[in-house]
Amino acid sequence: MFCKNIVIQRLILLFSFLSLSVCVTGQTSTDYGTSDIKTFKNISYGPDRANKFDVYTRDGLSNAPVVFMVHGGAWKMGDKESKSVIQNKLERWLPAGFIFISVNYRLLPRATDPVQQADDVRNALIYAQNKAKSWGGDPEKFILMGHSAGAHLLGLVSSSISAHKAMGGQSWLGTILLDSAVLDVPTIMGARHYGFYDDAFGASSDFWVKASPLHQLKSDAPPFLITCSSSRKGACTQANAFAAKASSIGVKASVVSKKLSHKEMNETLGDNNDYTSKVEAFMSGLDANAKAMIMSEPAITAEEPRKGLLQRWREKRQAAQ
Repeated sequence: MFCKNIVIQRLILLFSFLSLSVCVTGQTSTDYGTSDIKTFKNISYGPDRANKFDVYTRDGLSNAPVVFMVHGGAWKMGDKESKSVIQNKLERWLPAGFIFISVNYRLLPRATDPVQQADDVRNALIYAQNKAKSWGGDPEKFILMGHSAGAHLLGLVSSSISAHKAMGGQSWLGTILLDSAVLDVPTIMGARHYGFYDDAFGASSDFWVKASPLHQLKSDAPPFLITCSSSRKGACTQANAFAAKASSIGVKASVVSKKLSHKEMNETLGDNNDYTSKVEAFMSGLDANAKAMIMSEPAITAEEPRKGLLQRWREKRQAAQ
């Protein structure tokens, strides 16, 4: 029965998560105005076959800021090439000059628990920072971003920059947590909760504390932006509690609440909307170079809110030919 469930789960993942391109190790190039997008697929950052990430960059970049994206999926599913994880974000920020990295990590039950998964994400971040210059990036101008379970994992990774440095990493600009309702794990597990939380966090109250971003948060953590769905029970309560704890120990943290579904909090980021504007305002406040890039983005009219900037760029080029 266990093997059958694993097979079913993998089939669900195969058909549920659509990728933008075929997953091939190495480098590919895509037409992009006067330069190419370079995509480095399946870069290994650890010994497990799941320890891979993809890098999307462009010719001619130097010391560029990097968006480091961690997918969600209840700690047991999800993929770095899922369309909902990367498409709008790539189309929004690649034209502006950002580098984009999308990360895979061991999923449950291959990973024993979310703390082990957070270790994977941290290892990916350290490896990416050490290699950033080869892709045109600045190792200290990373902006970490994660959705759902990925936001929880980044909450753990971002709990202390000095701890990250002690493991071989470097500082980064800030962390954006997209609609995680699990930032205070003991509170969640001590109340009525979804069954899949038991699969992730078990029954040990000591482990709940160890796996809780709110309880692991230290005063040397980076600035945070926490976004939450106001239509999802508990999401904004957790976000506000985390921001309050951060502020109480001198860590900058702000909350953006939107009346969007959990799925939309991920998928619509990058569209021409107020949500994207608020996230970009946070990004702009982290670094002058990032601010200049965001301010230089071509305007999108109200008639085409979902049309990505990459497509507009290509259309403009075709019209000029």
